[in-house]
Amino acid sequence: MSSYKVILMVVFGTQIATGVLGNSFLICLFTIMIFSGQRMRVIDMILIQLSWINCLMILSKNIPQTIAVGNLKNFLNVHGCKFFFYLHRVSRGLSLNMTCLLSSIQAITISPSSSKWAKLKERTPEFLTSTCSLCWIFHLLLNILVLKKIEGPRTSRNTSNFLPYGYCSTSVTTEVTASLFVAMVSVPDVVCVGLMVFTSSYMVLLLYKHHKQIRHSHTTNLSTRSSPEMRASQSILLLVSTFVVFYSLNSILAAYIHFRRPEPWLVHSSTFLSACFPTFSPFVLIISDSQVLRYYSALRGRHLCSLSLNL
Repeated sequence: MSSYKVILMVVFGTQIATGVLGNSFLICLFTIMIFSGQRMRVIDMILIQLSWINCLMILSKNIPQTIAVGNLKNFLNVHGCKFFFYLHRVSRGLSLNMTCLLSSIQAITISPSSSKWAKLKERTPEFLTSTCSLCWIFHLLLNILVLKKIEGPRTSRNTSNFLPYGYCSTSVTTEVTASLFVAMVSVPDVVCVGLMVFTSSYMVLLLYKHHKQIRHSHTTNLSTRSSPEMRASQSILLLVSTFVVFYSLNSILAAYIHFRRPEPWLVHSSTFLSACFPTFSPFVLIISDSQVLRYYSALRGRHLCSLSLNL
């Protein structure tokens, strides 16, 4: 095996280990806090789902690509290809939906009491569960259509019909069919990205007004502290910005691969970019979201207290 392939396998393996570890930490932390009776934020329900989805994205994308790089030709059959590709498509769509929903919920949470969105604040927990359930059902059903186009491991050197796994092939053969297929699966993505940009811009505007208010309070010697909602908004804006950057780069590259005969390095780059957000997002939250650190401190404090009682 060449050194180039070894490096690729190390990179993809590092993404798997790092991403799964970071997201598993958040899953365990939120789960323990819920079962211990800790009062949770509304957005924590979205964050725990996003952590699960991130794990699925990393595993469903990087495992097949690592197999392809390692030339394990007989490892996946047609059913294995269908399983991993379906899992990746579902998790990718849900990641976009949950990030969009996270941005929207936070925009509603920090909206002034005089705004139209303020009426939705009290009803947010009510429709959040149903909205998340609809997102899961929608993507589980929509991507069943994609399964019909998966044919299993490639058997020829013609790469024009291959999916960006570098391993499984697809039955999309003409540019017209490919364009219709891409348009169909891209409409929900475009809607979510547009809503995400709108809600993020709204939060930026509110944060700017809040910052001006704090500066004014300092000049008048008044004590005004940034609220937890505003600090959470800054963390979510950072998370959304990270998502949009990696999602945009990967979408452009994936579209090019879909319509052109891809070089191997383009396929590997697409795989790397698609796993960047689910790998980095838990660490973005851990570093920037002070509430996550409070949950960890509370959990650690309980653990130390139980140890001292046992001693």
